Amino acid sequence: MTSTRHTMMWEAAVDALERAERLHRQFFRLAGQHARVPIWEPPIEVFEHDGRLAIVVALPGVPPDQVSLDLEGGTLVVAAERTLPRAFAGGAVHCMEIPYGRFERHIRLPAGRYRLAGRDSEHGCLLLDFERLD
Repeated sequence: MTSTRHTMMWEAAVDALERAERLHRQFFRLAGQHARVPIWEPPIEVFEHDGRLAIVVALPGVPPDQVSLDLEGGTLVVAAERTLPRAFAGGAVHCMEIPYGRFERHIRLPAGRYRLAGRDSEHGCLLLDFERLD
């Protein structure tokens, strides 16, 4: 077996284990644990250009006005909760891959001081625009 094929198989196995762990945490949270601890993290993208920092947080199904943003030192904390749709009430779950429950994402910003200059949403993503202050 080639080294590249070995690497690809290993990466696929690690990805599968990480996905299983996320689904496991989500399942037990949905089964009745009502703690306020975050149980999943949304994916993000961070871009920097001309003194601006753009952050995209994938949050389909989360109302943008319910997302809290806190800047703690050089880290942005994005938090909220995605609730189960009413259609799930009382039915049998055949497949559940979308995470639900409380989430929190800590995003380490590049060195410098920033100010939130804009906040918008588009196609299920939260769009944040920061300007560098120094």
